[in-house]
Amino acid sequence: MRNNKRVVLMVEDDKKLREVLTKFLSRNDYEVLAAENGKVGLELFYENSKNLDIVLLDGMLPDIDGVDVLKEIREHSQVPVIMLTARESEEDQLNGLNNGADNYITKPFLMKVLLVHMDKLIQRNSNEDTDVIEKGALKLEKQFRKAYINGEFVDTTPKEFDLLVYMCENEKVVLKRENILDAVWGFDYDGDMRTVDTLVKQLRKKMTDKYPYITSVYGVGYRFEVK
Repeated sequence: MRNNKRVVLMVEDDKKLREVLTKFLSRNDYEVLAAENGKVGLELFYENSKNLDIVLLDGMLPDIDGVDVLKEIREHSQVPVIMLTARESEEDQLNGLNNGADNYITKPFLMKVLLVHMDKLIQRNSNEDTDVIEKGALKLEKQFRKAYINGEFVDTTPKEFDLLVYMCENEKVVLKRENILDAVWGFDYDGDMRTVDTLVKQLRKKMTDKYPYITSVYGVGYRFEVK
């Protein structure tokens, strides 16, 4: 039976960081399940998947690449995942986000800032209601985070789904790239505008030319409109 503490799975090979984070999170009403490598992390995930509120995942593990661990988690769960890693290139960040990470925080980081990110992700996840958004052939089930085009399921990453929701809720509005970046990634995300362009390109490909709902507004950003 669960207590009133939030449950976090932390997969981190740095022993000192693992111990410090465990103490810090425990003092802030988290029950911490700590793993020193990907194998143990996945074992703990399968044993506790129904009770997990969030996952903290190191991107550079000694046995399994962090992104591969992330991919396996995403095959079974939409639990919020924050990647904590020393890899700070745009390519690495996009790789993590496009494979299902909800947030990407580079080391070193401030633990209080991490805590805010965790709390907000959990709150967002728990507050998602049963609202269904329907725009033309597009249907979004917010509670289950599923997207459909003309009745057929479209496999979206968490960020792709968030972007679709944001655009649908602002239909016909010209959305600046910086506003999209703030709404989907958060105000303190360090990535640049190309991140938005990459995500839009991926969404357009999945929606196919038959449903050109997302259009570019030269020099500004994008507009979502069903014509």
